[in-house]
Formats: sequence, C-alpha cells, structure tokens
Amino acid sequence: MHNFHRLDLNLLVTLDVLLSERNVTRAAARLNLSQPSVSVQLGKLREAFDDPLLLPGARGMLPTPRADELREPLRNALETIKRAVMASDPFDPASATNTWRVAAADYGELAVLLPTLRRLRERAPGTRLAVVEGQPARIAKRAEDGEIDLSLQTMDSVPQGLRAQKLFDENYVLVGRPGHPQLGRRPTIKQFCSMEHVVISPTGGGFVGVTDAVLEAAGLSRRVVLSVPHFLVAISVVKTTDLVAMLPARLVRAEPALKQVKAPVDVPGYAMGMVWHERSHRDPSHQWLREQIVEAVARDPEVDT
Repeated sequence: MHNFHRLDLNLLVTLDVLLSERNVTRAAARLNLSQPSVSVQLGKLREAFDDPLLLPGARGMLPTPRADELREPLRNALETIKRAVMASDPFDPASATNTWRVAAADYGELAVLLPTLRRLRERAPGTRLAVVEGQPARIAKRAEDGEIDLSLQTMDSVPQGLRAQKLFDENYVLVGRPGHPQLGRRPTIKQFCSMEHVVISPTGGGFVGVTDAVLEAAGLSRRVVLSVPHFLVAISVVKTTDLVAMLPARLVRAEPALKQVKAPVDVPGYAMGMVWHERSHRDPSHQWLREQIVEAVARDPEVDT
C-alpha cells in the first residue's frame, strides 16, 4: 500500500462490494453507480494497493491473494464505521441495564430523585441509580470525564459549558411541629424574629441564610440557635422541638407531622434544574432518564398557608 492518503471511504466501499460480487456490472448496480464509474474506481484501487486485486476469470472476477487478505478486515472496518456514524438504536427501558450516576445534595435526593425512583423501578427494572456527592466545584470536570450523568442543582450555579434544564421553581415556607404555640396563625414579623430557628448550612457551621439577608436589609434579625448540614436533620428537629425553620415547600408538602404557614417575610426562592454534558445530550438512554425526571417533578407542591 503506497498511496494510503489518496484513498477515501467511497473507494473502500466500492472495493468491499467488488470483493463480494466479483462482477463490475453487479457491483455498479448495488452502488447505484454506472459501470464505467466503478471501473475507474477499481483502477484507482489497483494503483493505491499496487495490486490487480480482481482478475478476469471464467465465472467472474477472481480475487488476488492480496484481495483475499483484505476482505475480512475491510468488512469489519466498514461495519465499525457504520455503527459509529449511524443513529443509535431506540432505548428500551424494559430491557436496559444502565447504571446512572447522579450528583445531588440531600435536597435533590428528596425533591427530585425520590419522586423519580418509582418510575425507574417500574419502567426500567434492570437499571441502577447511584447518587453521589454534589461537590459543585468539580461538577463540570466530572461530567466531562463521564463520572456522572447528571447533576441536580440550582439554575444559578450551572457551570459554564454544560447543558441545563429547569425543573421547577421552589419557594420557602415556615414550618414547625403541630401544636406549636406560635404557629396557630401566621406570625407577625416580631414573633417570627423571636422564635428559635434552625438553618441548613450545606458547608457546615453557618448561622446565616437567605432569610437573614432579607431581614438584615429591613434592619431586623432572627434567633438562629441551630445549624445543620442536612435537610432531613432539620425536619426531624422541628418535628420534635419548638424550633422552627424556613424550608423548601417540596420537602415538607407530604409531611403530616409538620405545621406549615406563610412566613411574614418575603424570602426569594430559586429555580431547581438538572445539568449534563454535551457528550450525553443525544444519547437515547440519557434522554429517557431526563424525561422521567421532568415528568416526575411536574406537579407543583401543595402548601397549606
């Protein structure tokens, strides 16, 4: 082979058909080309391989030893190229065995993955779901390297270069235990500030949140007496003590052991979304997973005020 760089894919396809048909006329018909065009291509192939490749015979053209050597590896190579460039087969969730890896904090686990889980178990029982730690600073790199399929996070924290889709808008409600002496009705701002609050500090140890920023702008402050890193701990605390908390509505909508009221201060909510890398965007199984998540979280939370 002296002129590899002069070959193109069309010539190799022609050679594959010629080796199969051993007849220029039949090969031309399969390739939807004229017989002279195929003869010209055969001439280019002979020059490139420095070998006759196919010789006239009593019952059609006969492959040379070099052509016989080429037949199987050429067929395999063309099949590999075809699989690489052709569209993927439709995703069948019933027979799928994917293991999906999703980065999420406990809010994403509770508000997004928990309602999605039933759909996955019912519709794709052979698949598995691994929830991994969010680590916001490493999301882009982990998605690029294929370590995670999705990240669940707020839309204002989407890393540059990743795709994202908004799932829903979240808002905060004031929660406490049923029978809480100060939650019989919507509290005044003075009552709100005097209550003992628990806050969620994802990085640990913080006593200031978005609620405190709003209060500070109005020249007010509240009594924050407990800081925890996880929402589930905060929910357990307010269920069993007289501490209260400002929690995302979706986390507490199905908690009968919590009293939910509208806070006397307008605290801005946030948009929750899912994030993924371009490398997964058109993958049928990935598209299916995203669809299941969107459908599972489509219902707005029902919050008593």
